[in-house]
Amino acid sequence: MALVNTINDDIKKAMLAKDAVALAALRAIKSAILLAQTDGSGKELDEAGELALLNRMVKQRKDSISVYEQQGRADLAAEEKAQLAVIEKFLPAQMSPEEIETLVRATISELGASGPKDMGRVMGALQPKTAGRADGKLLAETVKRVLGN
Repeated sequence: MALVNTINDDIKKAMLAKDAVALAALRAIKSAILLAQTDGSGKELDEAGELALLNRMVKQRKDSISVYEQQGRADLAAEEKAQLAVIEKFLPAQMSPEEIETLVRATISELGASGPKDMGRVMGALQPKTAGRADGKLLAETVKRVLGN
């Protein structure tokens, strides 16, 4: 719930600063949180759920940016990039590709994985270790590359 309080405070700051882009991104986050809390499951939104929600929003923004750029809509892509920057402030620091590779190699040796057939097992062990700190696509590419060697 700390995220909701932080978002509300930042919404107030963005309103005072008349920052329309930040305000739109913050309202989108707040809306997504409220939808998740009232989805009918009866479960409380914990920190892991908030992190997953933010990661989903980041992925949506990145997908939108690539579509807008392919269609030559630089104006819309720029707006999405600005909102993406606001959303990413609430995520933990991302792991560098070197850190990811080190963790992947350690996990592979820990599990005794030997080839591409073990990719699912390795990814399953890595997901909890990298939750919110590494892009899943980059993680999968790194595992595939390391296991292929």
